[in-house]
Amino acid sequence: MKTYPLETISIDEAIEQQHRLVDAASRHILGARMLSEGDLGLVPGIGGPATTRDVEKVFADFFNVEDSVLVRGAGTGAIREGLCSMVASGTAVLVHDAPVYPTTVNTFEMMGLKAVKADFNSTASLEKALSELSGGIESVLVQYTRQKMEDSYNIGEVISVVKKAMPGIPVITDDNYAVLKVRRTGVELGADLSAFSMFKLMGPEGIGIVIGKRKYVENIRKSHYSGGSQVQGHEALAALRGMVSASVLLAVQGRTIEKLCAELNSGRIRGVESAFIANAQSKVIIIRLEKPVSAGVIEAAGRLGAGSWPVGAESKYEILPMIYRVSGTFTKADPEGAAYMIRINPNKAGVDTVVRILKEAISMQQNDDSTSKEK
Repeated sequence: MKTYPLETISIDEAIEQQHRLVDAASRHILGARMLSEGDLGLVPGIGGPATTRDVEKVFADFFNVEDSVLVRGAGTGAIREGLCSMVASGTAVLVHDAPVYPTTVNTFEMMGLKAVKADFNSTASLEKALSELSGGIESVLVQYTRQKMEDSYNIGEVISVVKKAMPGIPVITDDNYAVLKVRRTGVELGADLSAFSMFKLMGPEGIGIVIGKRKYVENIRKSHYSGGSQVQGHEALAALRGMVSASVLLAVQGRTIEKLCAELNSGRIRGVESAFIANAQSKVIIIRLEKPVSAGVIEAAGRLGAGSWPVGAESKYEILPMIYRVSGTFTKADPEGAAYMIRINPNKAGVDTVVRILKEAISMQQNDDSTSKEK
């Protein structure tokens, strides 16, 4: 199957990203505060923890945007708050013609938003849809990573087409699984806001971030009136510390994925028909087995040392390789193929570890099949 994975940065570029982030931190956070756990509550004149505001300035500088705000609810909360800051409940939002990520569906239902779909893979189709809508939508949501195996759209081009057809319409991008792996965020490519999870960047549980136009970020801040809605100083520092290491770790993981894919396509692993790299939603390897036994292989891999289920799909807890079912959005696009397919994310593991576990898991499944036939 032909896939179109996102072009990701090299390890050298990741190192440069790390250094830029630390440089931004040195401009806004004094050394003593970096070695503390930060402050709490509603600091007079600030409306939140001073440490959190300083960390948000660091992220704004690093991503070259007007402003940023840390939010609760991880990536889901970030998308939800971003949409709330720019559109009213009950309005129409343009999205890609593909299965929408389940938590985003929940947000649409909560806000009473209507999803209007257009094919982002075709510039001509998108332009036609925009001309026909003619003011029938209030905003646009673009997911950076792929929603279907065959997705090929360039997010920068999608944003450009939208802005040309409807200059004043706000665009928010879901940058989960893409940020720090690609060279530019959705905002840097022309969107008004980008939203993503800090938990997927080695940060603390439940923390997300929205970056971009100050007028929308300020709308989010105004909704965080109470102390309980604030991201506290220690959480903000944990998010910053996690992101400092995330860039290089993700680049190493990306290189491992490429090497692992080549090994899986070498023909040396019995039972594997083919393997290809895809953004589903994180950058992973999708393997197609020769027989529809993916569920059994996944179960056996869990007993052999693989991660049995995701936590944040690249969180700080996910060290073991993930050998898991393909994502729900991909399954909806190809229900019959799910029995043959497995998603592999090596996380912090090397090629040899993944190959060992996969070989044994497939062998166990083949032995079980042979035993069943004998009976």
